[in-house]
This record gives sequence, structure tokens and C-alpha cells, in this order.
Amino acid sequence: MKTILALIIATVAMFAVPTASYAQAAERCRDDKGKFMKCPAPAAATSNRCKDAKGKFAKCGTPGAKPI
Repeated sequence: MKTILALIIATVAMFAVPTASYAQAAERCRDDKGKFMKCPAPAAATSNRCKDAKGKFAKCGTPGAKPI
């Protein structure tokens, strides 16, 4: 009976520990002095796809093509 109880407690404890992904998500940005600050926005990914005026995909170098 004690071994079953120990297994149950160990299983519950294993799922109660946060994983590294949760810890990274909760991490806040700090400046050089260690104070909290607003995190910088992630860099915008440049798109290598463009659409023409009609909404169809077009080569990005063609006149009237706009990146999406």
C-alpha cells in the first residue's frame, strides 16, 4: 500500500513541476541595470511573396506588385 501511495505522489510531483518552455514564457525583459522594461518587438520577417493589383501572386520585381 505504501508503494502505491509513493508512486501516486511521485507521479503528481512530476506533473506539478513547470517545464522550461513555461519558464521562458514567463521571463520578462530586463535592461542593463537589471530593471524590468518593455520587451522589444520581434523583428518583422521579410516576405519574399508579392501580389499584384488583382490579388494574384506575382514576382516581387514586377510593377504594381506589393509584398504580403
